[in-house]
Amino acid sequence: MIAIVDYDAGNLKSVEKALLHLGQDVVVTRNTDVILSADKVILPGVGSFGDAMHKLNKYNLTDTLKKVALSGTPFLGICLGLQLMFESSEESEGVEGLSILKGKVVRFPEVEDLKIPQIGWNSIKTNPKSRLFENIASDSYVYFVHSYYLKADNPEDVAATAEYGIQFDAAVEHENIFACQFHPEKSGEIGLAILNKFANL
Repeated sequence: MIAIVDYDAGNLKSVEKALLHLGQDVVVTRNTDVILSADKVILPGVGSFGDAMHKLNKYNLTDTLKKVALSGTPFLGICLGLQLMFESSEESEGVEGLSILKGKVVRFPEVEDLKIPQIGWNSIKTNPKSRLFENIASDSYVYFVHSYYLKADNPEDVAATAEYGIQFDAAVEHENIFACQFHPEKSGEIGLAILNKFANL
């Protein structure tokens, strides 16, 4: 069973729908016992870093998610969910993230002709050692919506990169922790293949 963490963030339904399409057993929940007993856990999200951390704390989910990370259970962050796994974001100065992995989230630089947020399809360069992107061709196109991007402290954690004015970390992988800045649930067949790979780890 795959638990999708419910903390009033947007995009929960589209992730649930994609997983159901893949024939997975899915529950959308904020119940700690259910999350900790799940075979896989997904933290999706769109919105602001500070607001999301406030809600995770409000629903007593912060410690639960840290326990998931330490448990060895495959744990996937999507979009804002990736950002929340790290230490901080320029979007919400002074707000501490989950700090499951080391790194920070920063705003795209103001560059002429570069629209912020990045909205739309972009190609990713995948790390050949990645389990999540096994059998996913490098330069595959996926769907992004974000104004802030990850700078992971550990280059070995980076599972994919993309370019938008600069090169940025588009996905990470560390032991049982996986996260994508892009939206696999909105990325067509490639995205479904990535979700299916996670579901079957």
